[in-house]
Amino acid sequence: MNPRPLDGKVALVTGASRGIGRATALALADAGASVAVGFGSSAAAADEVAALIRDSGGKAVTLGADLADMTAAAGLVERTTTELGAIHIVVNNAGITRDNLAVRISDADWDDVLAVDLGAAFRICRAALRPMLRQRDGRIINIASVAGVVGNPGQANYSAAKAGLIGLTKALCREVGSRGITVNAVAPGFIATDMTSALGDVLDSAVAAVPLRRLGSPEEVAAAVRFLALPEAAYITGHVLHVDGGLAA
Repeated sequence: MNPRPLDGKVALVTGASRGIGRATALALADAGASVAVGFGSSAAAADEVAALIRDSGGKAVTLGADLADMTAAAGLVERTTTELGAIHIVVNNAGITRDNLAVRISDADWDDVLAVDLGAAFRICRAALRPMLRQRDGRIINIASVAGVVGNPGQANYSAAKAGLIGLTKALCREVGSRGITVNAVAPGFIATDMTSALGDVLDSAVAAVPLRRLGSPEEVAAAVRFLALPEAAYITGHVLHVDGGLAA
């Protein structure tokens, strides 16, 4: 088995300075891909991820962008190709939450979550598809959420954005499949990240609802992303791969 099946491939991973994005960037680099480490405000953390990749013999650059800015989001693709020469894999991982009951969600909190979690992902996909269509090769992997599959109280905005991301995944796979491009989504459940640690005592009851009775790890989600990027996954598209311990079963 080839230990570096993604040699020669270039990947853009958004939100790659921590959590699932960090683990994904490292997993793709370990498989041989050159990685553009996208980040919002954590430049030092992104630099650390890139340094780990380089120390392991890989190639990485860091790209900061405010994904609420439409131009900045789309510009990540051009910056990736400028810095690394191409783009073959896109992982739309960056996301924010502004949790509240629906009757208390402000217009700004609704708009901000939809802009980053769904709008930025669409614009990155749109920009990446242009070179992918020309080269007749590409992998787009959108990080959705179990909240986008079954809904989650207090997260109407986040659930709507992630459900939209799943719809985007399914529509794009039908548009571009004939050009050798696959588009899939990964739907994590409760994963041990900074986002879930903020849940406090609520996390205990959340874990109790998971059939495996534990949190997942960022590395377990990254393993699913890595698989979908491999040559062996070339006949999988339009799929939503749950990494949720059975939560949405």
